[in-house]
Amino acid sequence: MLNLQLALKYSTAIFEIAKEEDKLIAYGEELAAVRELFQIPQARAFFQNPQVQSEAKKELLTKCFKGELSPMVFNFLLLLVDKRRIGIFETIEEEYRKLSNKERGILIADVTTVRGLSKRQQEQLQKKLASITNKKIQLRLHEDEKILGGVIVKIGDKRIDGSVAGRLESMRQQLMTIGN
Repeated sequence: MLNLQLALKYSTAIFEIAKEEDKLIAYGEELAAVRELFQIPQARAFFQNPQVQSEAKKELLTKCFKGELSPMVFNFLLLLVDKRRIGIFETIEEEYRKLSNKERGILIADVTTVRGLSKRQQEQLQKKLASITNKKIQLRLHEDEKILGGVIVKIGDKRIDGSVAGRLESMRQQLMTIGN
């Protein structure tokens, strides 16, 4: 809980700066690029290890990102190292993305299908969801063979289950209530 509060504090800070400088998208892309480094288990362990000196962490960040990132984002990373908060960077980036999407009127729709959707299907689904929500929609695609067919869409805390597995479970529940 404390880590989430800290992450919110730092993500809000970089978000406010990005908004002031009209660089929400640019900073978001840079933070997402840095997050790629944290997807490597060894790198994550390195940055989260309190026994690794701050200078070693800064040196690695410099080798990876100096000149690749805007000075603001690069200095933000160094600040996180100095404040011993670099270990929660992934949460900071995630919270920044949420703030940025909200500011730009974008909703994330998690879409689960058995197999990937074609570009045309993605566009149609995006348009349909946008017309329902009156917001811009970004799809985050997932595949899961267990749903058997159809689609499950999750936007925030709303879930639309149009999967074959969901329908079968619904039928099973109905049959169970009839049987009792």
